[in-house]
Amino acid sequence: MRKELQKRLEKGGRIFSYDREKDVLRVENGATHQGMNISLPEIVAKWNTQKEKAIDEVVYYAEEALNVMGKAHPLSGREKYIFPVIRSSSFPKEAREGVLFLTDEHTAETRIYYALDLGKTYRLIDLKLLEEEGWSGEHVRETARFNVRSLSTEMKKDTVAGNDFYFLNTNDGYDASRILNEKFLKEMAEKVKGEMVVAVPHQDVLIIGDIRNETGYDVMAQMTMNFFANGHVPITALSFLYKDGELEPIFIMGKKRKS
Repeated sequence: MRKELQKRLEKGGRIFSYDREKDVLRVENGATHQGMNISLPEIVAKWNTQKEKAIDEVVYYAEEALNVMGKAHPLSGREKYIFPVIRSSSFPKEAREGVLFLTDEHTAETRIYYALDLGKTYRLIDLKLLEEEGWSGEHVRETARFNVRSLSTEMKKDTVAGNDFYFLNTNDGYDASRILNEKFLKEMAEKVKGEMVVAVPHQDVLIIGDIRNETGYDVMAQMTMNFFANGHVPITALSFLYKDGELEPIFIMGKKRKS
């Protein structure tokens, strides 16, 4: 897998390094030494089920990201392209150069980052960029929250064993970010008849379950794990119980659930 990725990404003086202990391939622009890390075990797992599609997807996103690195991306005048993004709590808090990203705590499983949308990819906003632009972190937060509320919240519905499941999957890169739209969550809470369970297994999907029996929890757990295993940017395989405006991670095991 490492050799295949290097073969496809090897152009324009790019430099490759491999961390055997972590099984991570590093790809850098030879001139700027800016680059990205690619975790190989995740790709191999997807290759087992998706074959060439898994590799094509990684190469596509890597190329898009590498092509914008080293270029200036000012925030001023591009306020409408600033959005919050949800990542796993284990996601790095700083860039490889040691510059901290602008982040906020969210749940025990997730953390909020902020991104400047560049079309086919985006740049995570760090403190160095804020300093260069003369922006405050609070201004970015307010702008991002306003923008995420403007995104579509149209969902598809499926019913299994008396439980309703709603899926938001626009593939705009910010599906999981809708979990930060408090008005949207409150509206869904008024709509559900059972317990409201929310999941963001990867960045391109948000699932809301109207759970009315034990089978519903099992279905929710299985779906979330499946999405988590196949997502381009996995976030968490856990679901969250939404109650009184709060998100509480829940562990669903078999037909029993523990909070």
